[in-house]
Amino acid sequence: LAEAANRWQAIGKRWADYCQKQAENVVHPILVIQVEDGSDKSLTKTNLGAILATLESAIGRRLREGEVAHTFNEVGDLDVDGRRVRRIEASRIEEEKNIGVVLFKMSLSTGWDCPRAEVMMSFRRAQDHTYIAQLLGRMVRTPLARRVDADAALNDVHLFLPHYDQVTVESVIQDLKNVEDVPPSQTGSSRELVTLYRRDGMEKVFDAICELVTYRVNAVRKQSALRRLMGLGRGLTHDRIDEKAQESVKAKIIEKMTKEVQRLRVAGTLEDRAKQITGIDLKTIALEHGTGVAEDDGEYTIEAASADIDRHFEQAGRLLGNGLHMDYWRAQGDRDADEVKVEVVVLAQDEEGVRNLETFAEGEFDTLYAKHKRDIARLKEQRRKHYERLRLATSVPQTIPWAVPEAIDFRRSPGAPEYDKHLFLEEDGKFRADLGTWEQEVLQEELADTSVIGWLRNVDRKPWSLEIPYEEAGSVKPMFPDLLVVRQDSKGYLFDILEPHDPSLKDNAAKAVGLARFAEQHWHLFGRIQLIRKKKGANGVERYYRLDMGDEAVRREVLKVTSNSQLDEIFDDLANVR
Repeated sequence: LAEAANRWQAIGKRWADYCQKQAENVVHPILVIQVEDGSDKSLTKTNLGAILATLESAIGRRLREGEVAHTFNEVGDLDVDGRRVRRIEASRIEEEKNIGVVLFKMSLSTGWDCPRAEVMMSFRRAQDHTYIAQLLGRMVRTPLARRVDADAALNDVHLFLPHYDQVTVESVIQDLKNVEDVPPSQTGSSRELVTLYRRDGMEKVFDAICELVTYRVNAVRKQSALRRLMGLGRGLTHDRIDEKAQESVKAKIIEKMTKEVQRLRVAGTLEDRAKQITGIDLKTIALEHGTGVAEDDGEYTIEAASADIDRHFEQAGRLLGNGLHMDYWRAQGDRDADEVKVEVVVLAQDEEGVRNLETFAEGEFDTLYAKHKRDIARLKEQRRKHYERLRLATSVPQTIPWAVPEAIDFRRSPGAPEYDKHLFLEEDGKFRADLGTWEQEVLQEELADTSVIGWLRNVDRKPWSLEIPYEEAGSVKPMFPDLLVVRQDSKGYLFDILEPHDPSLKDNAAKAVGLARFAEQHWHLFGRIQLIRKKKGANGVERYYRLDMGDEAVRREVLKVTSNSQLDEIFDDLANVR
């Protein structure tokens, strides 16, 4: 219980720091304590007085009035050794911000939802593991209704089960994975799922990492470039980075729409297509009385009603998005209203015109984003993520600043070996990991270099991972190089990307080209960008051979590769050992 209380206090401090930095309403985490059932003579077999005394001893202060509550159905408010423990309905716990500790038996069940509940301690026995998993599943929901990327520790829920053996703990973990309506989450015991924190003394290194870039492949739903550009302008104005951005973006798009309409007018396309919208072709048939003989009576065209034009106009607005059809219409206020609406309809239906608008918007987005990216990077996390989603909502992979959080989640086995100089450490100041043989041996080569001051195990598919796109079978996929190594020289820091990769895997050539393309665009930000494999040299000795995409000659050859056999030849000719 003391450890649970310490964890509760620590999480409270982390939430306070985060909310202050991000200008969020302060989150007050809750410690949930499950006690044993009672009997005819006692409310519970668990000593409530001992619980409160242990809590006060652990947190170093007396519990405040109203800070502890219970949900026992049998009684109302309790007096526990001179401390009032009030009764509260489970459904009201979340709204009562002064509550920090909740005592319960089995009454927190269906319908209870308390995102502030971050630590749970159970005095019950192992037979309750399915119920506890269901309860914990309801605690997984985060207080801000979103993942906190800046501090992974704030996404965690901690469960303390002192009366459970390892087998039953594993049952809880497995049950949690099977509980319905639980947000996607990573589960594991504290022996294997740990939180790592930034290594002390590496502040300048982390500042330098913020100057690097990463990609996010297929991270968000795709949007049209017009919608992305309008969203960027609106956001920059909202965040007071550029208060004229929204109107400026809109004016540029309207100007481009005007040019595209003029192109259609000059080509004669506008008039022809306008007739199809403003005129309705009718054909009449005459039926002779008595004989029933039908004959064509001719064809003619009538003018479409304004309501018909408006229907087409609204459809064009849905295609363009963000009310651009109305903005164009208002900009042409001195002209016939229906005529202007028809222009918008024709433009929205013209493939070349829409394509030109999209290309224009894509370029304007990139220019505007590049102009303000430093200001965007200084925003609070929630707003920064807004711009990141806009940046990534395109079919072409885009870079974003590499934001490495204060803390990260990490999985390793209880007996994992220790490694020196990692950028993130556990609470005891050590880093443990289950590295593959190649990763381990390549790392040993790196750490033997005295210029190496740190490294990062780049875990796949984490919000903070370094991600590089590559193409395979016509689709873009993400790769996550295993190691980032930090070296220091007289000019500053060098960041090396190292990817030990089994040559028998079929994705070798595709990933090599992906690394080469990445190096081609971002060579100035990184030191070595290496694809590494273990093979025998001319002397018959197995060594780790490295293709450095930062070397222009190597990169030029790798970019030509279309098969693994071609890559093998380049390794034979150009790869070097460390």
